Amino acid sequence: QAQLRESGPGLVKPSQTLSLTCAYSGGSIETDFYYWSWIRQPQGKGLEWIGYMFYDGSTYYSPSLKSRTSISRDASNNQFSLQLSSVTPEDTAVYYCTRRTDWGAYNLWGQGTQITVSS
Repeated sequence: QAQLRESGPGLVKPSQTLSLTCAYSGGSIETDFYYWSWIRQPQGKGLEWIGYMFYDGSTYYSPSLKSRTSISRDASNNQFSLQLSSVTPEDTAVYYCTRRTDWGAYNLWGQGTQITVSS
């Protein structure tokens, strides 16, 4: 059974870089034909798409976050990561890693990680 599991710190100071990792089990991020994505949801607001890494390693980011976002992968450990730099309190949200199909369905989600940006 496929699973995504996130890990990372819950508290980040303003101006620092947020780093989250998502471990995939039950398949391979290098060969499974999916878009490995990050999405976040601030409290009381809707879901916001951050970006993805395609299985071939190519990346695409939200235009509004592109200058601060990087998604990478560690194939040997079958995991992919999100880095968001220069964070502010507006980046406080629950962050999810997720798997998107070629037709746009998000069919597997991590458990969600609350990230709070505060000094």
